Amino acid sequence: MTEAAVPLPVLRPPGPLARRLAALWQHAWPVLLVVAIGLLAWYAGAVALNAPQVSERLDGIGDPWGLPELAQGAWAMERPVLPAPHQVALNWWASVFETEITSPRSLVHHAGVTLTATLLGFALGMALGVTLAIGVVHNAVLDRALLPWIIASQTIPILAIAPMVVVVLGSLGYPPLVSKAVISMYLCFFPVAIGMVKGLRSPDPLQRDLMRTYSASGAQTLWKLRLPAALPFLFASAKVAIATSLVGAIVGELPTGAQAGLGARLLSGSYFGQTIQIWSALFMAALLGVALVAAVGLVERLTMRFMGGRA
Repeated sequence: MTEAAVPLPVLRPPGPLARRLAALWQHAWPVLLVVAIGLLAWYAGAVALNAPQVSERLDGIGDPWGLPELAQGAWAMERPVLPAPHQVALNWWASVFETEITSPRSLVHHAGVTLTATLLGFALGMALGVTLAIGVVHNAVLDRALLPWIIASQTIPILAIAPMVVVVLGSLGYPPLVSKAVISMYLCFFPVAIGMVKGLRSPDPLQRDLMRTYSASGAQTLWKLRLPAALPFLFASAKVAIATSLVGAIVGELPTGAQAGLGARLLSGSYFGQTIQIWSALFMAALLGVALVAAVGLVERLTMRFMGGRA
C-alpha cells in the first residue's frame, strides 16, 4: 500500500490591510530608530549637564549614591540646565490640554499670537517676492540693478534689523503685530523672489517663440506660460518661506517686549531660568512649523491636481 499524499498548505497572498501595514512599517522604522537614538542621547546629555548640581546636592545629604541616583536626580530637577524629554513633554501637555486657552500660561494662546504674525508676514512676503520676480524677469534694468540688492539684503543679521523696525514702526503708531509681520516678510520674501525668478525663466525658448508667433502680449505670456511653469518653484520656495516667516515672527517678539507669543514665552523663560518652559515653547514652535509646511504642501497638491498635474 502506498501512503496517501499529504496536501501542501496553500500560501495565500497578504491582504490589502497587511500590505499597507508592511509599507507603513517600512517607511516608519527608520524614523522611529532616529527618534529612539535621539531620546537616548537627550537623556544622557541631561545627566551629563545636570550632574554637577545633582552631585553637589547628593554630597550634602551624606548618603552613598551612584549612577542611578545621579540619573534620577538629573531627570527630576526643577530648573535643570537641560531638562529630560519627559519633563518637556509633561509641561507641554499641561500647557496645551490642561490650561485654558485664554490663560497666559497656555501654549495654544501664545502659538495663536505668533501664528497671526506669521501668516500676515508670509502673505506680505509672498506678494513682495512674486512682484519683484515678475519685475526682474520682464525688465533688464531691474534685473541688473535690483537682483544684487535682493541678495545683499539677506547678509544683514535679522537681530540687528528687528529692533530698528520695531522702533521706527512704533514711532509711526503701528501696532506690534505690524512690526512682527514686517520682520517675517523681510525673511520670507527672499526665497520666494529667487524661486520665482528661476521659475518664470524656466519655459523653453521654443515655447516663448511660439507665444510670440501667436502675437501674445507680455501679460498673456506671463499668465498662460510663465506662471504655470513657475508654480512648482513657487511652492518649493513657499515651504521655505513659511518656516522662515515663523522664525521672523518669533524673533520680532523679542525686542517688542510682547506679553504674548512664543517669542515672549521664550524670553520670560530665560528671565526666570525656566528651562523646561523654554524647551516646551521650542517644541511648540517646531510643531507649528511642521504644520505650516504641511499646509503649504497640501495646497500644492490640490493646485497641481486642479491644473491636471501630478498630485
